Amino acid sequence: MKLALMYELPVPRPWGPDSAYNAFENTLQQIELADRLGFHSVWTVEHHFLDEYSFSSAPGVFYGAIAARTQNIRIGHGVRLLPFPYNHPVRAAEAAATVDVLSKGRLEFGTGRSGTRIEMEGFGISPPDTRPMWEEALEVIVGSWTEEEFSWDGEFFKLPPRGVVPKPMQQPHPPLWGATSSAESHEIVGRKGMGLLSFSVAIPPEGLTKRIARYHEGLEQVKPVGKFVNNRIATFAQAHCAETTTQAHDDAREPFPWYIQSSLKTIAELGAWQEGTNLGSYEYARKLLGGMELSDLTFDYLVQNETVLCGDPDHFVSMCRRYEAVGVDLLLLLVQSYNIPHEKVMRSIELIGTEVMPKLS
Repeated sequence: MKLALMYELPVPRPWGPDSAYNAFENTLQQIELADRLGFHSVWTVEHHFLDEYSFSSAPGVFYGAIAARTQNIRIGHGVRLLPFPYNHPVRAAEAAATVDVLSKGRLEFGTGRSGTRIEMEGFGISPPDTRPMWEEALEVIVGSWTEEEFSWDGEFFKLPPRGVVPKPMQQPHPPLWGATSSAESHEIVGRKGMGLLSFSVAIPPEGLTKRIARYHEGLEQVKPVGKFVNNRIATFAQAHCAETTTQAHDDAREPFPWYIQSSLKTIAELGAWQEGTNLGSYEYARKLLGGMELSDLTFDYLVQNETVLCGDPDHFVSMCRRYEAVGVDLLLLLVQSYNIPHEKVMRSIELIGTEVMPKLS
């Protein structure tokens, strides 16, 4: 199993003139360190309007900086939102191909639909349209990358014959990934022959077993949307490593529950927004907490239920082996949940790179 970093790019209030710059610069320094230590990849989200939670609204721009300051680490969209008007598929194809060229073929192209009211409502997107838009946009992107002249006449997108440039450096195209939080969509991602980004939160490694099985069921009926099947499985977890487990717990006691509560609150609001209507593929948003209150998701709950990696290097090795045992190929470590100081995040990455990863190889 390979290890990667993942970022939401939080910027805690109060904000000053340099707050955004410092957040981006600190993250770039952390990624440079991960590159030197041999981490497989770094992934960032695409989010809009989420205040302190995420300043990652233009990930493609950020990836240009990552490409310029690193040598080997792969760069992952975790994810590029494909419904329009978040992104037109031709623009998504152009931007992703540019990153692939600038990084000399290091792009991992993760895609998704979005899952929050504040973002969909802000862009005027109807929730029932997001899945067919995502599916159609994938076809347009692959065609734009792989055909000298491409045209499309679909339900949501129309394109007369055009040559889309640049083409990606990776041939036939960068690996495709699909993100999902619902069990049903795990199977859909498998049928499309895409790598799985299982963004399930607040569950232990073994909680992924049934969802991974659904993905494999999809792979058995695969009709690849791309030119090859990417059958890798990735998931993410909040992560903080320190010399001692006590120190790691002290560092993460506030940030970990802040992140998980903020994340689930924005997703659960989707159900409230569409109350009385059929949410279709977003029906899971109504059931997300399973009767729990957000306030129940304390730091002690997260640790005791083994839903996070927080401890010394030995703890990390043990948890990583459990993820590997259930079939995870790539574990995305969310190392900056909220306001853990930069120097402590750097030390966490260093410990993972020098004392955890060698024991997993």
